[in-house]
Amino acid sequence: MTAERAGDGAGDKPGEKPAKAPNEQLNSWFLRSGWSKGELARQVNRRARQLGAHHISTDTSRVRRWLDGEQPREPIPKILSELFSERFGCVVGVEDIGLRPAHQSPSVSGVDLPWAGPQTVELLSEFSRSDLMLARRGFLGTSLALAAGPSLIEPMQRWLVPGPTGKDATPRAEAPAQERGKRARLSDPELQLLESTTRMFRQWDAQCGGGLRRKAVVGQLHEVTDLLQEPLPDATAKRLFVVAAELAELAGWMSYDIGLHPTAQKYFVLALHAAKEAGDRPLGSYILSSMSRQMIHLGRPDDALELIHLGQYGSRETATPRTQAMLYAMEARAYANMGQPAKCKRAVTLAEDCFADCLPADGDPDWIRFFSEAELNAENAHSYRDLAYVAGRSPTYASLARPKMETAVELFSQDSEHQRSYALNLIGMATVHLMEREPEESAQLAARALKIARQVRSERVNNRLRKTVDTAVRDFGDVAEVRELTEQLAAQLPESVEAAHAV
Repeated sequence: MTAERAGDGAGDKPGEKPAKAPNEQLNSWFLRSGWSKGELARQVNRRARQLGAHHISTDTSRVRRWLDGEQPREPIPKILSELFSERFGCVVGVEDIGLRPAHQSPSVSGVDLPWAGPQTVELLSEFSRSDLMLARRGFLGTSLALAAGPSLIEPMQRWLVPGPTGKDATPRAEAPAQERGKRARLSDPELQLLESTTRMFRQWDAQCGGGLRRKAVVGQLHEVTDLLQEPLPDATAKRLFVVAAELAELAGWMSYDIGLHPTAQKYFVLALHAAKEAGDRPLGSYILSSMSRQMIHLGRPDDALELIHLGQYGSRETATPRTQAMLYAMEARAYANMGQPAKCKRAVTLAEDCFADCLPADGDPDWIRFFSEAELNAENAHSYRDLAYVAGRSPTYASLARPKMETAVELFSQDSEHQRSYALNLIGMATVHLMEREPEESAQLAARALKIARQVRSERVNNRLRKTVDTAVRDFGDVAEVRELTEQLAAQLPESVEAAHAV
């Protein structure tokens, strides 16, 4: 049996006739591509080698049989999808070319993934590679499903289960003795450079929003997964897993910021797996807090609360006061959106008490340093603002939100590194003024936020601004400042097609 027939046929035998019905969809894409059958065969073989599928060796006769209706085995459908997508500059799914997608088990396609190092690296590598190759909203956004409820919470609970040890643990590959002196190991300066690059990406996100450098972060993550597939000492591997976890969390956060919610969730889940491999529970709790924030945004505060409690329980003995304060603040947000004021107020108080214990010499990791006094006030203000909404725009809770939001706005106005947070809190303050029936002040704050929104690439900022202005128009459309703001928004921040379809 030839390599071609063994690798990419559909189990056919010599002399077997092709399917009677030609694949009209594949034929259509093929004719429009301008490729010959030989050129398509060569491209398939080249891409297969890049994927490590060296058993694939196709030719013009095989291409003809696909066009005639033969269903090729994986990874051929995936390769053809990628080749046509790149050729036409748009997403061409496997179904679009008349082929059956490979069946993926829930462990691969969903969030219930195996908690093992090699599989984590493999999934991170494959997902980041797919994201880089087809980084368009339509592809990853439709090929993934957003998990929620028990299908999300139950798999995440396993991050607390101790991994295998001793003879049951998955052994890490070591270079053969005769090669150890020949091959260059990842040096400490190189590791430090990877870590500092991750910090730089985080700063860019805070300054510019998730839409500007997301691909760069995904690309760096993919490079790190390549390094993790090399033989490494355990200490080096753990540091690399920390880098991978931070980059995956940041890729998820940036995806969330521009409205790619299923993609964001998948990155968060993979980040949690990498943090577990690194043995870094505080980092895991931070990733869970990002997932919690996304669930609040999507109107699922019950799920958000479960995720936060998982983070708190898992890092209760290792998290610094700053991390604990952040987790309590997110707990307050969840309770606020669930309409539980007493528990919300208790969590707000605990967040403030923990933050009071923060010291400059606490040794906080870089990923939690964003949680400043400004951020603490912002989160707690939004908790009270959310409570006010749940309680039918309660003036009592709005009055609790106002001083904290004012403090947050004032502090962020002095912070050039967190422009997106500044814009979000200007919008938050504008919503508080609307609840207190002060449309003129609300319009002024929203106009300030609009100036920043034009500079940062954050669909989250844009959407919140549009919703706030819509509310102002609905309640105070006859106020001159509101009318003027509406005109400015339409002229300076027109809604894109992508934004209209963002979750």
